[in-house]
Amino acid sequence: MIQSVAAVLVVRGEAPHLGPTLEALHGQRRAIDRLAVVACRLPDAALTRIEQAAPDHIVTSAQELTYGEALRAGVDALPEGASDELLWLLEDGDAPAPDALDLLVAELETAPSVAAAAPKLVRWDEPDRIASMGESMTRLGASVDLVGGELDQGQHDRLSDVLGASAHALVVRRSAWRDLDGLDPALPVVDGGLDLGVRARLGGHRVAVVPDAAVRFAGAGDAVARTPAGTRRRAHRLRRRAQLHRRFAYAPVLALPVHWLALLPLALLRSAWHLLTKAPGSIPGEWAASAGALVAFAPVARARRRIRRHRSAKWAAIAPLRVPPDEMRRRRAQERDARRVRARGQREEVQFISGGGGWTLLAAVVASVVLFAFLIGARGVTGGGLLPLEPAVAELWRSAGYGWRDLGTGFVGAADPFAGVLAVLGTATWWSPSLVLVLLWVAAVPLAALGAWFAAARLTERGGIRAVVALAWAVAPPLLVALGDGRPGAVLAHVLLPWLVWSMIAAAGSWPAAAASALLFAAVVACAPSLAPALLLGWLVTAVVTRHPLRYLGVPVPAAALAAPLVIDQLSRGTPLGLVADPGLPVPSGPTGGSALVFGFPADAYAAWAEPLAALTGATIEPRLLVAALLLPVGLLAAAAVFVRGARAGIGALALALTGFVTAAVAAHVSVATVGEATVRVWSGAGLSLYWLGLLGAVLVTLRAIGRTSAVPGALAALGTALAVLPIAVQVASGSAAVQPSEERTVPAFVQAAAVEDPRVATLRLVPQPDGGLRAVLEHGAGESLDDQSTLAATQERLDAGQRELAELAGNLASRTGLDTAAGLDRFGIRFVLLAPVDEARRAASTAARAEVALDANPALAPVGDTDFGLLYRYDGAGPAAEVPADAGGAWAAWVNGVQLAVVIGTLLLAIPIGAGRERGRRRPVAPPLVDQAVREDASAERDAAEADAAEEDAPDEPGAPDEPDAPDEPDAPDEPEALDPPDDDDARPARDREGGDA
Repeated sequence: MIQSVAAVLVVRGEAPHLGPTLEALHGQRRAIDRLAVVACRLPDAALTRIEQAAPDHIVTSAQELTYGEALRAGVDALPEGASDELLWLLEDGDAPAPDALDLLVAELETAPSVAAAAPKLVRWDEPDRIASMGESMTRLGASVDLVGGELDQGQHDRLSDVLGASAHALVVRRSAWRDLDGLDPALPVVDGGLDLGVRARLGGHRVAVVPDAAVRFAGAGDAVARTPAGTRRRAHRLRRRAQLHRRFAYAPVLALPVHWLALLPLALLRSAWHLLTKAPGSIPGEWAASAGALVAFAPVARARRRIRRHRSAKWAAIAPLRVPPDEMRRRRAQERDARRVRARGQREEVQFISGGGGWTLLAAVVASVVLFAFLIGARGVTGGGLLPLEPAVAELWRSAGYGWRDLGTGFVGAADPFAGVLAVLGTATWWSPSLVLVLLWVAAVPLAALGAWFAAARLTERGGIRAVVALAWAVAPPLLVALGDGRPGAVLAHVLLPWLVWSMIAAAGSWPAAAASALLFAAVVACAPSLAPALLLGWLVTAVVTRHPLRYLGVPVPAAALAAPLVIDQLSRGTPLGLVADPGLPVPSGPTGGSALVFGFPADAYAAWAEPLAALTGATIEPRLLVAALLLPVGLLAAAAVFVRGARAGIGALALALTGFVTAAVAAHVSVATVGEATVRVWSGAGLSLYWLGLLGAVLVTLRAIGRTSAVPGALAALGTALAVLPIAVQVASGSAAVQPSEERTVPAFVQAAAVEDPRVATLRLVPQPDGGLRAVLEHGAGESLDDQSTLAATQERLDAGQRELAELAGNLASRTGLDTAAGLDRFGIRFVLLAPVDEARRAASTAARAEVALDANPALAPVGDTDFGLLYRYDGAGPAAEVPADAGGAWAAWVNGVQLAVVIGTLLLAIPIGAGRERGRRRPVAPPLVDQAVREDASAERDAAEADAAEEDAPDEPGAPDEPDAPDEPDAPDEPEALDPPDDDDARPARDREGGDA
């Protein structure tokens, strides 16, 4: 027979549930014999309420004690009672049913081996839902709530013997509490009750659950439950820290070094898992918990002594009470089913085929085949800024990292981020990396159309509007001019921009979309660095005005990580404007006038209409007048976006267009690179691509607003855009543009054969310049490749010593000076000299003729012959070519490449979709406010228009029949908490089981 029950009530903070808790304690059928209240930093009103309850002891503390520390203080304040006295451990927010204590005491009376009896904790505001009832561990030590989050239908009323239970409302024998030394101070928040149960089981006792004893539980003592959603990162850290502490406390002595050494590798693996499972907010807590466990020797030692002091059973005694693997698999299967149920109705149906996407793509494919039929079957493409890629994939990736830049005499420096994009593309066709450039040129128009179609699908349900935007974007002047000029960076930027819009709209409600936005942002900036300021401005505006800014914060991180080494190198040598230089092979371009900027044509490309107009009319007609007329529908529709329904989205789109226009205007007047005697402007086409993106976004807003009448103006806009670029398209299709099919080499076959034997064989290429000068290029192996190009080299303002020596050697070779050039050839390991062919420029031809005479007369050189690449000479006395330094970049290169790789891989893991509903708190994509409200309004307008169409077709015969009321708009989804992790679905799985990971 139990003699007495002493209750210890812990009250902390504002104590919002103190009144109901005290009333529930005083209303027990089996009265409490003694009550001790531990008051921690309570307001005066709460202290007065406690004094009115007349407890036997009041312990006050000016400090915020943990639940375990407060319980220890309360128990110490109670004088020793009878030998079989029971302790009831409570906190404000634990409101027991009237018969709870009676049932718990009865369990201890009838089962002497039971050291602690736990009630069924039910939710405070949902008494019919179980909060927690019993705890256990997996085979690897992860804590698991046996029951939690389920409706209480009596399905678990037969549960009795458990490994542990929550320490809230737990009734424990005072003798056992004294022997076990209470709760472990190293487990102040979670797993304290579970650890107490494990130690009790090892001491020969049992822990039982009494399902009939119900206690309303507000979670007041659990910091995990008390903290708002914004601090769930701290909750994960506490859970993981508790798990690691128990692992070290329970592990065999010989296993402790292994566990300690595995802490950081496990943190790395679990961080990758958190990224893959779309919980990046858990990563800081993961590392904090691991770092804390690395140095927590004293708490672990005390915990192990506590276990050893009263242990009378083997660890095998708790094995039957662990959760078996098949049960964990069953739970995970249930979670997957629950996620699928939650995901139903959350995915937006894009209706690609029924919405006209298939026909749009087909039209773009046909246009691409017409434009680039001459490239079908080609193994390579050349012209403008195009060069082959390295034939070995490993070399592609080497070029993408910080280290040796094998251009000219070579130097150590940062890689252009564009080299990483080329490495990814080249890996896709690993058997022939240069083939990917052919595929890119052939597929650019369809890919651009596809991206624009999907971006438009985020903003309108009308298939016709999507098709208009997609087709206009696919034939926009910046893309066709870039394709004709051979500008791979500009082509990729134009193709990727609508995909960036598509993912940014969805990023507010999806971690994968946010990570995809980060990767696309990095790719666009890598391909067109001049767009970086505009894109950063757009990102900042989106992050500020959106209702869910935290998901957008990481969007620029991969781009910053990839560009940081280049930024450091350019700033350190005093060439900051070199950061906006176009990557790849520098290509000079003509000036872009004001009219061309307004029309969206880079480098005055609209002037291609001059010759066709003269041939058709026999008169001189200003091309800009025709182009202005053809693009008038686009301009009018874009301008009207300010005045139609959804004007907020229209204003945002026009602001984007203005940003692109300013970017293009500034770029047209900035020259940062040089090619021989020519300076190279930053290409304005990248900014004009952004300009066109904004214009077409505004066109979409207008077409969406005018509803049924949008077909004709939309068709005129798309047709006018296509006709405006017709001369450019004819030039490309007829082969008169710069881009041409080619073999996968840039040097004569004789040199390429020598490069097979010696990959470092050096060739000095002499290129006569139109101004009479001579450009000298030192190439190794099979010649220059696109991935080897560097804006550091292109924007270099002063020659270094090696380059000056090379220039002097080239001058001596091209002139009959009588000086011995053999020493210079040996100095650079040059085996071949190639005199490039010249165009019609008179001074260049004169330079070439003079150089040819000098080379023929040079006794150190042997003529090989005339090749497709120019006159080739061989130097037989060449020594070994310069090797790439083995430690190029040193430790700094290793750190830079490692950090960049980690950032990209981490973002990629976060971007990988993992199935329907897997992301916690997932809901359908939420557009930023600039388009969000307009999307909802205009979706309603589209429904209204559709209903009006149906009403006209099915109008009743009787006049004056009333119209059906409009269907109400779907209510907005509730805002997610602004946290790095979305809130857990408490109905889906228990809190501790949600932490997952048995590692």
